[in-house]
Amino acid sequence: MKNIIFKANTRGHVDHGWLDTYHTFSFADYYDLNRIRFGALRVVNDDIVLGGEGFGTHPHDNMEIVSIPLFGALEHRDSMGNHGVIRKGEVQVMSAGTGVRHSEFNAHEEDPVNFFQIWIFPNEEDVMPRYQQMKFDIEGNRNNLVQIVSPNKNGDGLWIHQDAYLYLGIFDKDKAIDFFMKDGDNGLFVMVIEGKFSLEGHSLDRRDAIGIWDTHEIKIKAESDNARILLIEVPMK
Repeated sequence: MKNIIFKANTRGHVDHGWLDTYHTFSFADYYDLNRIRFGALRVVNDDIVLGGEGFGTHPHDNMEIVSIPLFGALEHRDSMGNHGVIRKGEVQVMSAGTGVRHSEFNAHEEDPVNFFQIWIFPNEEDVMPRYQQMKFDIEGNRNNLVQIVSPNKNGDGLWIHQDAYLYLGIFDKDKAIDFFMKDGDNGLFVMVIEGKFSLEGHSLDRRDAIGIWDTHEIKIKAESDNARILLIEVPMK
C-alpha cells in the first residue's frame, strides 16, 4: 500500500473577499509541482462564496465536474438551458465534453454558501455536454457510505464519463468500515469533511485528506461523533 497525505493547512489558499477558497491540487495562481493531480482526479476546491456573489459565465470542456454543497444554496445556469439550485444533501454533475458555458452563484443574498468543486478527467473526450443533479439521504444512512457518483448510467446516484466512484458518509464515534476498491488498480482519495477519522494508521482531522493506492481494501474508523467523509475512487493511469 502506498499513500500521500494532504494536510488541510498545506492547501493553496486565496481570499478574494467575495470568495474564500482552498485548493488541494494546483489551481489558478496556486501551483505545486507535486500536487497537480491524483490519478484522474484533477481538482478538489473548497469554496466559500458570500451572499449575492458568484462565478460569472465561463467555459469548460472535456472535464467531469462535480459540485457538493456543504451548507447554503448554490445556483447554476448553463448554455444547455439548465437552471437550478442545489443545497446540502444534493449533488450536481456536469460533463463539459465538447464545451459548455455556465455560471455558479450564491442563491442567497446574505448567507454564504460552502461547496466542494471537483474536477475529474473523462475517459472519453468530446462527448455531448450533460447536466444532472440529485438529492441523497446521507443522514438517513448514517454509519454507511452512500454512493453519489459512478460510471454507471443505471447505477446508484449520478454518473460521469470516467470509471470513478464518489461516496459520502456520516459516522458516529468508533464506527468502522472496510472499504473495498472497485478496481485494485484504482486509487482512493479520502477527505475528512468534518470531525476526525483514522485510516490505516493515519489520523486525519477536518479537511485533511489522503491518497491511497496499490491496495484493494482500506480500513476507515470515525474518531469523533457526526464525523463526515468524502471518498473518491479514480483510475491512476
